[in-house]
Amino acid sequence: MTIDKSLKVRAALVRARSVLTRAERIEKLKSDEKWTEGDSPMGLVKVRVHKLSMKKKKKAAAEDKADSGKGGKKK
Repeated sequence: MTIDKSLKVRAALVRARSVLTRAERIEKLKSDEKWTEGDSPMGLVKVRVHKLSMKKKKKAAAEDKADSGKGGKKK
């Protein structure tokens, strides 16, 4: 069965995940030089997930930029 469109969550995977998969954790530990080849993938240490927040642009600033880009003379 499929889920009706009205019941679907629009922002299902838009937000940051708080849990990483084992492969993602190993990649992160490799980049931090805390895991080497041959180590057991079981019982990995915790890996902190940094959540990035993007600032929203102001609507007025975007409109001003669009107006200045036109720059044509009216006849």
